[in-house]
Amino acid sequence: MDWDKLRVFHAVAEAGSLTAAGEKLHLSQSAVSRQIRALEESLQTVLFHRHARGLILTEPGELLHDATKAMNRRLDTAAARIRDSRDEVFGELRVTTTTGFGTLWLMPRLRKLYDQYPDLKIDLMLEERVLNLPMREADVAIRMKEPSQADLVRKRLNTVKMRLYALPGYLDIHGRPARVEDLASHCLISQAVTSHQVSSGQTFIESLHAVGIPSTLTVNNYFGVLQGVLAGLGIGVLPDYLLADFPKMERVLPDVESGNIPVFLAYPEELRHSKRIAAFRDFVLKELSDTERSKSELEKRAYAPSA
Repeated sequence: MDWDKLRVFHAVAEAGSLTAAGEKLHLSQSAVSRQIRALEESLQTVLFHRHARGLILTEPGELLHDATKAMNRRLDTAAARIRDSRDEVFGELRVTTTTGFGTLWLMPRLRKLYDQYPDLKIDLMLEERVLNLPMREADVAIRMKEPSQADLVRKRLNTVKMRLYALPGYLDIHGRPARVEDLASHCLISQAVTSHQVSSGQTFIESLHAVGIPSTLTVNNYFGVLQGVLAGLGIGVLPDYLLADFPKMERVLPDVESGNIPVFLAYPEELRHSKRIAAFRDFVLKELSDTERSKSELEKRAYAPSA
């Protein structure tokens, strides 16, 4: 089968139109159309339904598109491995993690990684959905639970706990709870128990709501919860790693926290020797170590006995 025709077919299938595919391939619309007609003739089948709004794949077209997508993934992998055989760290690295961890912890630290590797191009995908790494939806993932997908290299990074935080100014006005039941006189800011989150976080929030809290604010990610705390709206349920970057927050009910939430970094086995992956992994490990040290120092100062 002609590789050039398959390349054109794939571009048309992805773009949904001859014009858009031609622009991507730097070919005229008529040249793209000729390639598609020739491919259909060689296969003796129709690959696209023609509509006024564009092109829609037929059933044989869907089968061929699945094959070209698999080919593209393998070519991308081969190209990545060839690039990673060199000493330099450069090129695209597709990273996926949760919205909270990505916006609140990872994003503010990426400047250091770019300073070290200025030719690196990071595509950061922040979503709660677990992307399929073996199918190359992303190169590397940081998740709040151990990945279950096969053929992955997994590394446990550290442990997170959900805790209660508020601004000192808010607590000065509304009082500092001495026990969980005292939360009933405060506004509790948290993710909704029905939102996508790790089970330890959900269980912790459910236990807090069980005491009967009339005033609540629920947000679908921890970035929103943090903004509510910083605005002085109430007491928030937040991951403990935030204390290093927001030292003015005060921990509420120091003995109350969630169970351990493991943080894992994972990537496909075929990228085990990738220099880009290694650079990103080492960067994350160092930054997490620095975060943990800063958090520990802040907590020691906060609970040190007064002179």
